[in-house]
Amino acid sequence: MAHLQFPIRSTKLLMSVEVKEHVCHRETEFQSIDVYDTEAFGRVLLLDGHIQLAELDERAYHEALVHIPMLSIDDPQRALVVGGGDGGVLRELCKHKSLETIDMVEIDRGVVEVSQEHLPFVSSGAFNDHRVSLHIQDAFGFLNDVFDPYDLIVMDITDVYEEEDGSLSERLFTDEFHNDCRDTLTKRGLLVTQADNNVFCPYGIQGILDTFNRLFDKSGWYQALIPSFGGFSAYCWASKGEEVRTDLAYEAKSLDLAYLTPVTYALAFEDLPFGARSFS
Repeated sequence: MAHLQFPIRSTKLLMSVEVKEHVCHRETEFQSIDVYDTEAFGRVLLLDGHIQLAELDERAYHEALVHIPMLSIDDPQRALVVGGGDGGVLRELCKHKSLETIDMVEIDRGVVEVSQEHLPFVSSGAFNDHRVSLHIQDAFGFLNDVFDPYDLIVMDITDVYEEEDGSLSERLFTDEFHNDCRDTLTKRGLLVTQADNNVFCPYGIQGILDTFNRLFDKSGWYQALIPSFGGFSAYCWASKGEEVRTDLAYEAKSLDLAYLTPVTYALAFEDLPFGARSFS
């Protein structure tokens, strides 16, 4: 039986899973897109050979990325997703009835098309929600044309990988882009981004927080349990003054959550005895 191998931290740590079927391969002008059906994780999405999501635990990843900041904002009305072409972030945002506008800017239409065809459970029809507008373009240009600020900006983009040059998302991990995000937030708004594996790649958190601390008034990070990412995923947030709440809001009961509970929500803010600890 064939096996799929992908990096958790460059060649220093690799994961291997048994493959039932190579469902799809597509080359776009930006990257290679692959979908596999695996024994351990169900269907998985890889971009340029790096795992982006797995059927097993994608709800954990997306719920932590979206709802922890969303439940920290009083009556959010406008949200922006940068990347996230698989639609998982959109699915979770669409659960919030207060949102009136949800914009997504994704540079690679191929990710959207492949995900809708082969991973439809991820978006669960969210692209058809009347509040959602999909913009296939570069995020820099999109932000330059924004006139109405957002209460939440979610960056669901690929990592800048250790020992690899020319990452598609490299320009989005810069002072210039994050300053544009700051200018596009409301006074109460939050910016959140995935921040790689906090146990095996803690340098990712520190690099993002160094940038956030230069540009924003408040910042921090939290974590979620994501087995297909090597155990954990980190998330960094920033704001003009608002804080991310550290207890699960009562409103979460109406959101049909699979991963976030009072226990996993509390774990998001607990120091582990290994990996990243107490960055600020």
